[in-house]
Amino acid sequence: MAAAIEARLAGLSVVVYEPRPAPVDKACGEGLMPGAVLALDRLGIHPSGRPFAGIRYLDGALAVEHRFRRGAGLGVRRTELSWAIAQRVGSLGVDVVPERVSTIRSDERGVSLPDGRGASWLFACDGLHCAVRRQLHLDRRPRQVARFGLRRHYQIAPWTDLVEVHWTPTGEIYVTPVGEHSVGVAVLGPRGTDYDAVLSHAGALGDRLTDAPVSTELRGAGPLRQPTKDRTHGRVLLVGDAAGYVDALTGEGIRLGLAQARAAVAAVVAGRPADYERDWRRLSRAYRLVTTVLVGAAVRPAVRRRIVPLAVRLPLVYGALVETIAR
Repeated sequence: MAAAIEARLAGLSVVVYEPRPAPVDKACGEGLMPGAVLALDRLGIHPSGRPFAGIRYLDGALAVEHRFRRGAGLGVRRTELSWAIAQRVGSLGVDVVPERVSTIRSDERGVSLPDGRGASWLFACDGLHCAVRRQLHLDRRPRQVARFGLRRHYQIAPWTDLVEVHWTPTGEIYVTPVGEHSVGVAVLGPRGTDYDAVLSHAGALGDRLTDAPVSTELRGAGPLRQPTKDRTHGRVLLVGDAAGYVDALTGEGIRLGLAQARAAVAAVVAGRPADYERDWRRLSRAYRLVTTVLVGAAVRPAVRRRIVPLAVRLPLVYGALVETIAR
């Protein structure tokens, strides 16, 4: 949807195929980094939520935090963000077709869809398990351990103005303030991760949430790692999670997706889709490097337990990494 807004603002005629009515929910951390907040503002999207000032890592009694140097992040329920984007799409007069696109035909002149419509370009923005990406054989087999995400919400007032990441022996727990009396709690871990079991290893956090009412059902996503061979195939461009995903550990999905949408639109306006492949690599380079290294450490128990102690000893390095993903 954000790519549709970007394209309309560039003066292009746009049709969106989206089978799900807004608002759409999905399992995610729900924390918008400062760069994502600015990017949404540029598109005229202003979701309601709860600002947060930085990121805190915790492991038992150890903790280290970094507060953003420029701007605040925003904790936003995924449904609220979906609704705000859908409203902006509607205000721009974009035609939304309530159908799923799973097969296409593409040549040097354009793209043909199953309902008979044609388009000069197609942006495939259908997430981690992109059907168009599979059809075009742009998937690559992941070599890392498969990881998954689980998320639910609790009715409890946020106790900090930071997003907390609790490192437990069996998974990472993301706690994001999303309202005056609501926090989102997402767990990342390998296949078969037991959400409640991970919380039980979180000490004070688990105790704090024990009596808090659960306000949403448990949702899951994964496998998270989705490598791709290329991001372009003729007149088809993969955008957002569909373009390839490493992990949710650094929480950059929305910011990267918005930046990719802008780059994809610029490439098709210029008639040079190859520019998008180059820009995708440039835009995602820091994310791919930081996230790959961090996940590589997280899946090795001997290294995993040293992550927070190392960040405590090197707060300037930790802060620099947070600033890298916050931009």
